[in-house]
Amino acid sequence: MSLQFVKASTSDALTINGISKRAFDSDVQVGAPSVGGPPGYMSVPYHTKMARSNHLYKLIDNGLIVGGAILFPDKDKLNIGRIFVSPEHFRKGYGIYMMQEIEAMFSDVKEFTLDTPIWNVRTNAFYSKLGYTEARRDNEFIYYSKKHE
Repeated sequence: MSLQFVKASTSDALTINGISKRAFDSDVQVGAPSVGGPPGYMSVPYHTKMARSNHLYKLIDNGLIVGGAILFPDKDKLNIGRIFVSPEHFRKGYGIYMMQEIEAMFSDVKEFTLDTPIWNVRTNAFYSKLGYTEARRDNEFIYYSKKHE
């Protein structure tokens, strides 16, 4: 497995957009009330804008883009806006790899934050397994945090 987790360019936006759409639409299998995703999850202009502003990342396996992430660094915190893996590559360790790479790339960050829908049993279990703890919740989302010493 030759994996690379690197910043994406605007030329990757179309491919990453397709992966994002398929990944988030697959959430209907794990409790989503309907097909859908976070704002911009199926918008090429959104992914292009994220690439232009250096927030878009891609996971490459042997030259093929298999996943992506949108990250928002803010001083000593990093908000993991979203990570996603192409559904045909679920359960292969890509998500764990991406999260480990994110934490390593931003090793100077004191806290990682993210949120995920309450209904998403898959992502809630995933983030808990990686050591993220619930900071708070509202009617729709659970907000997670992981301190970095």
